[in-house]
Amino acid sequence: MVQIFSTKAELAAAAAALAAERLRDLLARQSQVRLLAATGASQLEFLDCLAAAEGIDWQRVELFHLDEYVGLSRDHPASFSGYIKQRIVDRMGIVQYHLLDGTRDAREMAAEAGQTISAAPVDLAFAGIGENGHLAFNDPPADFEIEDPYLVVELDQACRQQQVGEGWFATLEEVPRQAISISIHQLLKTREILCVVPDERKASAVRACLVGPISPEAPASILRVHPNTTIFLDTASASLLSTI
Repeated sequence: MVQIFSTKAELAAAAAALAAERLRDLLARQSQVRLLAATGASQLEFLDCLAAAEGIDWQRVELFHLDEYVGLSRDHPASFSGYIKQRIVDRMGIVQYHLLDGTRDAREMAAEAGQTISAAPVDLAFAGIGENGHLAFNDPPADFEIEDPYLVVELDQACRQQQVGEGWFATLEEVPRQAISISIHQLLKTREILCVVPDERKASAVRACLVGPISPEAPASILRVHPNTTIFLDTASASLLSTI
């Protein structure tokens, strides 16, 4: 399902309302909810709205996140584990969480995170789409087949340039060339995915992923095979769509 909103603020509010509804419903039926969360500039307004939602027992939410740069410590301004800790864990009062440590041996960290997330199904995931069409840090051409839950991946120049454009790094040279990322295969195991994609700079990627062929060259196109995904767009990110 694709939903298009007039403004970025309306998109964020609608996505957060659905996320809160799903979390409340799950917590009414289960003792614990396993949640997978994205990071980055595109998620900020959505998380602000979600933080204001009432009636969510965050202490019964077990949190995982999508990815982390290899070699970056949690106190680096661009660290995704730092982002998760500050903007979700501490803010919402989550007590069960698993942060990817970019300073550890990357393959050992990926293997450990894979074992933890594989222990039970993930109920809900928040995701985004990169300017190059990536899901998490699965840059094109993404591996649709590998079953490892987390991977060590190479970041392409478009992905790295996006991080500079968003202000996380001052120069391209500062952006790490590798990351630990959840795999496409593992992400698609999530029972429900909410994909938040605002801004005109995402328009080309949105068109490639929603209108073009399902292909590793447009990694987020694989969301079209998932039976329970909602993609939230604003008029800017949807501006190149003629048909869906």
